[in-house]
Amino acid sequence: MHTSKFNIDNAVILAAGFASRFAPLSRTTPKALLTVRGEVLIERQIRQLQEAGIRDIYIVTGYLKKQFEYLPGKWNVTLIENKEYQERNNHSSVWAARRVLANTFICSSDNYFPDNPFSRDSTLPYYSALYAQGPTDEYCLTTDSSGRITDVQIGGRDSWYMLGHVLFNTEFSNQFLQILEAEYDLPATKNLMWENIYMKHLAELTLYMKEYPDNAILEFDTLDELCLFDPSYCSYRDSLEA
Repeated sequence: MHTSKFNIDNAVILAAGFASRFAPLSRTTPKALLTVRGEVLIERQIRQLQEAGIRDIYIVTGYLKKQFEYLPGKWNVTLIENKEYQERNNHSSVWAARRVLANTFICSSDNYFPDNPFSRDSTLPYYSALYAQGPTDEYCLTTDSSGRITDVQIGGRDSWYMLGHVLFNTEFSNQFLQILEAEYDLPATKNLMWENIYMKHLAELTLYMKEYPDNAILEFDTLDELCLFDPSYCSYRDSLEA
């Protein structure tokens, strides 16, 4: 198993989507720009990346892209526009950032990390994972004795599952982009997440599982989940239900 350290070159935060499950809130404010416990979600993630020494940060925008235009001036990040975000799934955001992919963190703009999970050096490319006790609808992982992901199944029980940031190394970036370029124009690709494309090519693409403890990575799929974490949104939710 390859264990020599490599330095992280940059980070790409995917922030192009509509977040339909947050409508009507997301009709006026991208989910990434919601303030949660006093801090804008994407700004918290940018801050944590910068505190870990990662200076080159790219934000892939699409939906309500103009609302993100203050970020370069405030945080010294670079915006990349995904012009296909309405027609395609998040693989198009990875493709939009293809020129900067190397040793790169791929992050979801709506993740919340209570403690900073980022580090500037690593020994292996990985996908973050949490453990589900009992049944789950998440993307469940199987690994070999080295920790390399060998199978991904949607749904399972008592299993580690994909959630959170991913670390590409240069080898993974190059191989994945070759596959994505070859399959990009296939009709079947249009609605796939980049993870689905990775899952089809597990034999060729190497990621390891990085285990995190419960609640180390949070993702708010619904307004109810957000209200449980930040009660300031309860009045908004209750007004919708009234």
